[in-house]
Amino acid sequence: MKEFTGKVAVVTGAASGIGRALAERFAAADMKVVLADIEDSALTKTAREMQEQGATVLGVLTDASKAEAMETLAQKTLQVYGAVHILCNNAGVAGDFVVSWEQTLENWEWVLGVNLWGVIHGIRTFVPIMLEQHTEGHVVNTASMAGLISLPFHSVYHVTKHAVVTLSESLHYELALRRAQVKVSVLCPGFVNTHIMESERNRPVPLRPQGQPQEIEQTWVDAYREFVAMGLPPAEVADRVFNAIRDEQFYVFPHPEALALVRARLETILEQRNPTLDLVPDAMKQRLHL
Repeated sequence: MKEFTGKVAVVTGAASGIGRALAERFAAADMKVVLADIEDSALTKTAREMQEQGATVLGVLTDASKAEAMETLAQKTLQVYGAVHILCNNAGVAGDFVVSWEQTLENWEWVLGVNLWGVIHGIRTFVPIMLEQHTEGHVVNTASMAGLISLPFHSVYHVTKHAVVTLSESLHYELALRRAQVKVSVLCPGFVNTHIMESERNRPVPLRPQGQPQEIEQTWVDAYREFVAMGLPPAEVADRVFNAIRDEQFYVFPHPEALALVRARLETILEQRNPTLDLVPDAMKQRLHL
C-alpha cells in the first residue's frame, strides 16, 4: 500500500500493547481505525484517548476467538466506514508455562482460540471483503519469533505461532496466484514491553488452569516477565509494521538479532541433529544458569 489517508484499518487486540501502537500509528497516517478488543474498560479508555488526540476511531468489543464476533466486527466496520483496507490479526495471549503432557485441554482451547482461531476468523471474514473492493489492501498477522524456534514449557504458544507463520505464507502464495491487490505480512517479534504476561486477566473462568507451575517452570515464567519488561517499546514495532505494509514486505522482524537462533534451528534440521538447549537464547540460559 502506498496511500493511507482516509483508508480504514481494523486491529484486534487494539486496547493495549502492540495492537494499540498499531492503531496509533495508523491514526497518525490519517487513517480511520477500528479498535477491536475483548477487554471492555481498556477498549473504552483507548478509544476515548485516541479520539481526544484527534483520531477517527470506532471501538468494537470483540472476542477474536469467536467467528460470529469477527463477523459482527466486519459488519460494524462496513456500516460505519464502508470499507476495510488493512486488517491486523493481532490479538494474542501467553497461556501456561508447564510441560507439554500437563498442558490442560482448557489451556489448549484458550490459547488456540485467541492466537490461531482469531487469525483464521479474521482471514475468513475480512479477506473476501477486501478482495471484492478491488483496491489495494494488506493483512498483517501477528506471530512471534516463537513461530520460528521452539523452547520448553511453552508448547501451546509455540504451536499457535508456528501455525500463524505457515498460514500467512499460504495466504501470501494464494493472493499472489490471484494477482490480488491485497498483500500479507507476518509479524515475528521477540520480547516487546506489553502486558502479555498478564493476559490471564482475560481468560474465561471455565478455561482457567488448576494448580501451580513447578519450580523450574516458574523460573521460566519469571525470566519471561523480566525479558518482556525490558523489551522493545510497542511503538517501534508498529513503525516496522507500517513500513512493511508500505514496502510490501512479508516477514517483519523487529528483533533481527534473533534470526541467529532461527538459522541455528534450521541448520539443526538440515543436518538432522537432535535439538539441544544450545538453541535457548543466551540471555535465557544466563538467567537459568544453564
